[in-house]
Amino acid sequence: MRWTHAAGRGLLALVVLLTGYVTAGAHADDAPAGGRGPLTLATAGDLTAYLGPLLDDWNRTNPGERITLVELPDSADETRSQMITDLRGGSRGRFDILNIDVAWTSEFAAAGWIRPLPRDRFPLDAFLPPVVDTATWDGQLYAVPYVTNAGLLLYRKDVLAEEGLPPPRTWAELEHAARTVAPKHGLDGYAGQFLPYEGLTVNAAEAVYSAGGTILGDEGERVTVNSDAAREGIGFLARGVREGWIPREALTYKEEESKQAFLDGGLLFLRNWPYAYAAASAEGSPLAGKVGAVPLPGPDGPGASVLGGSNLAVSTHARHPDTAARLISYLTSEPVQRQVLTRGALPPVRAALYEDPKLVRDHPYLPTLRAAVLAAAPRPKSPRYDQVSLVVQAVVHDATTGRQTPERAVRRLARELAVISRG
Repeated sequence: MRWTHAAGRGLLALVVLLTGYVTAGAHADDAPAGGRGPLTLATAGDLTAYLGPLLDDWNRTNPGERITLVELPDSADETRSQMITDLRGGSRGRFDILNIDVAWTSEFAAAGWIRPLPRDRFPLDAFLPPVVDTATWDGQLYAVPYVTNAGLLLYRKDVLAEEGLPPPRTWAELEHAARTVAPKHGLDGYAGQFLPYEGLTVNAAEAVYSAGGTILGDEGERVTVNSDAAREGIGFLARGVREGWIPREALTYKEEESKQAFLDGGLLFLRNWPYAYAAASAEGSPLAGKVGAVPLPGPDGPGASVLGGSNLAVSTHARHPDTAARLISYLTSEPVQRQVLTRGALPPVRAALYEDPKLVRDHPYLPTLRAAVLAAAPRPKSPRYDQVSLVVQAVVHDATTGRQTPERAVRRLARELAVISRG
């Protein structure tokens, strides 16, 4: 779930949340009022195996409030499906706390599956400002940001240095190097996550946003995608596949497949989350010391990333809201957020950590990531986000595979999104 597939805060304010959980929830009578006890935390697959030890630490010091970790599939789409199945089970559901993709907050909140949280009880000013918006719906806070994320452009700095080229700042510079430099070094040019799944929605939204466009406005009530910017953004991806500087194999890539292609020395450029940079730069990696990271390029300069990451939400049927508050406080505290970064390779949401000298020394991409997060935008907000995402995936896939021109794809996308927005 790194955009996702991804940051922390909570601290004292969350501990004060105890009775507020009950009074703030529209469905407060569905769960016991207050109380402490064991809970279940559901999350997507923990690719770096950092979360289990953090919860082990909690369980050692809180034996009466043990947390059971349930790891769902690594695929965001499958994770969402299993969470929704459980949430629809009402009081029979087994998930109390959910580590949800930031794009699901609006959908889960609109459906009444998660509890609203009182905004004034959280130190929101300690977080990177854009991440707070991912945890709100209809002006109300419904989750606590846990990890954030923003897409970066990873590149082979050894190859570009040999050619005397700086990392690309524009699409034209990326395209030129992908077409001319990459083949000279036996590499493919550029890849992202282009399989028709949530990752394609992210990549497509980034292309549209980078060109200055949007997809939806007014929290899903207005369709804004029928624009020259959207045609330019989707056309950039489609042209890359048609001309070959985006390999057709990239149409089968999710995060892990694209990361592995880069680690195997097959790509000059890769759009991915920071964890891929950490893996490529780690001791023992064949690319250690050969990789750089910069903000995603756009038509005329740096583009825009989509905010990834995850938020911690509490089911309306959570058995022990007091313990849920305490756990979220623990997971979003500064010491634990440091471990989220250092052990989990996931970006924290607390702004101060991005300026910590030791962390910056050990994770040199942090200033670049901070800039990317501050310039990033959330995915389209909609109470029917699942439908929105499926339509974006299908239409953009048809454009990248050449089944439909970008112009027709954007018109089709506008029509189908209008149907969804009308309910």
